Amino acid sequence: PQPRFKCNTIGLFTRDNRAIVDFYTRAFGFRTDWDGVQPNVEMWLGDQRIILFPRNDFEAMTSQTYSYPAGVNGTMEVAIDVPTFADVDPAYQQALACGGRSVLPPTTEPWGQRTCYVADPDGNLVEIGSFGAIDR
Repeated sequence: PQPRFKCNTIGLFTRDNRAIVDFYTRAFGFRTDWDGVQPNVEMWLGDQRIILFPRNDFEAMTSQTYSYPAGVNGTMEVAIDVPTFADVDPAYQQALACGGRSVLPPTTEPWGQRTCYVADPDGNLVEIGSFGAIDR
């Protein structure tokens, strides 16, 4: 039977859509047809989607005020999977070169994953990791 639900989208409420679009497209290859004007942004990487909406516009739309984490947002992450352990380090360096901030440099964990964390320009955590084989 077909599953009732499909989780394929992460929504981020942003301070600066342009900076976030620039980061995810340059660092990871997300694509978008965003016109640079509309408040709603959709970006895709394969069949995965990230949607962006400015915090101020969301508060106006819902007639509510929200609190947002200061600094790095430790409440959730965007997880980017790369094929092999050897792919983690260059992806981490690319993310830093595109405006990401280092949170945890590439590390091989005892559970068999090579992983690292960067914060995007809004402070959202992005994990870049692989459970793939170590290249020899």
